Amino acid sequence: MKQQPHAVVIGGGIGGLTAAIGLHRTGWRVTVLERAATLEPVGSGIGLAPNAQRALDVLGLGDRVRALAAWQGEGGMRARSGRWLVRTSAAEAEATYGGSLVLLHRATLVDLLVSALPEQALRTGTAARLTDPGAAGRPAVVTTDDGDIEADLVVGADGINSAVRAALFPAHPGPVYAGFTTWRFVIPAPDRPFAPHETWGRGGVWGTQPLKDGRIYAYATARVPAGGRAPDDEKAELARRFADWHDPIPSLIAAVRPADVLRHDVRHLPTPLAHYHRGRVALVGDAAHAMTPSLGQGGNQAIEDAVVLAHHVAPGGDPVTGPAAYSAARVPRTTEIVRRAARASRVTHLTSAPLIAVRNTLVSTASRLGPNLIMRGFSSIADWRPPQAPYAAGTATGAPGRSAEATGREPAQR
Repeated sequence: MKQQPHAVVIGGGIGGLTAAIGLHRTGWRVTVLERAATLEPVGSGIGLAPNAQRALDVLGLGDRVRALAAWQGEGGMRARSGRWLVRTSAAEAEATYGGSLVLLHRATLVDLLVSALPEQALRTGTAARLTDPGAAGRPAVVTTDDGDIEADLVVGADGINSAVRAALFPAHPGPVYAGFTTWRFVIPAPDRPFAPHETWGRGGVWGTQPLKDGRIYAYATARVPAGGRAPDDEKAELARRFADWHDPIPSLIAAVRPADVLRHDVRHLPTPLAHYHRGRVALVGDAAHAMTPSLGQGGNQAIEDAVVLAHHVAPGGDPVTGPAAYSAARVPRTTEIVRRAARASRVTHLTSAPLIAVRNTLVSTASRLGPNLIMRGFSSIADWRPPQAPYAAGTATGAPGRSAEATGREPAQR
């Protein structure tokens, strides 16, 4: 009896978990190796645009995500004073992209993805390194503290500092600082209602978005030297930089505990990889194309990667041409999105007052010229369709995998 082909996924983040689900549902035996002892996602929200939701529909998980998430309704972009530059609505998003942006906590999404994996597929507390990428006649080899694992396919999903990428492409310069840092936190919603918004100021951005469970996800960015830290605490740093911005920003800063503010320098891969594969190995997510968060597409593109990879690497198919076909399908799209995200970062982090005034005027004028003019600029990203047809909600018809409902394991909101 022919042995079921084995795929090893290095990294248990959103891209790695989604890839494992996609491969499992197309007939692979999957093992996910995660270095951390437990999966503790960064305590922040993630927006899933229609493109990522369609990818999750392929796995039968799209409706589950939409049920757990807050749908973005009326909102838009504001100036530091509070003046609206652009107003958006769910109806406009639906008309432009064929769907709306939804927002949920990263932990909620990770819990859902884990619930869709087969039992025993996820191994936490397991450091792994790629020791042989394999070839047409030779399996790939992944080494752990417990010994070597031979794999018919390896998925490198080990993030921006990917050791798998470094092993495949040692001459690549790797990630660089994008010129700004980010702060994020989640708190209970204030008593006074507000419209979701992203605010563009001088050298920085603030965003406030509701989660479905009654909490608020807030994020901020600012141009600062790399590696900096507040002399006191990061809540105080947020107050120094943003407490004089429009409501509800000051009250949100006042409400958060200093220990709940996360700060991370933003890095990306401005030098694109020519390929996302070598031998029997394929890279997904930040390991392949880390980008700035300015378009909100980092996690979305990792999810896209996962379903496209599952489409091209059929069990029992050619072990080398499958990853190559995946790479050819993903490199052009993700490279362009990395570039667009970098350009957007430069626009949102202007420090010259005259240039900021020009920027705000242009954005405001463009929004008045047509209700969807600003949104149409994002449509080439959000209107993406996966190569596979979606499964019915909550099922995996014709596939060997089990749906999240069938496992009896419910994702928790954290």
